[in-house]
Amino acid sequence: MEVSYSNSFRKDYKKLDSKIRGKFQIKLRIFQNDPFNYVLNNHSIHHPYDGCRSINITGDIRALYELKNNMAHFFHIGSHSELYK
Repeated sequence: MEVSYSNSFRKDYKKLDSKIRGKFQIKLRIFQNDPFNYVLNNHSIHHPYDGCRSINITGDIRALYELKNNMAHFFHIGSHSELYK
């Protein structure tokens, strides 16, 4: 699956620890080959991100995306509490 990134995702990503960025890259490769692989815990999310989805990067870090024309557009990455405050 093709992916794209919003500017806000890029800013969030730069703030992450390098170990977390490395884990994202691993999970991204899995996602591109099998978006619903069980290790991603890919699930739909609700308010305030109705219609979007989330994958787990670590126990607390999530990457949020929406599907547009068979492309995953990632728009935020961060801890559960940061994303849902």
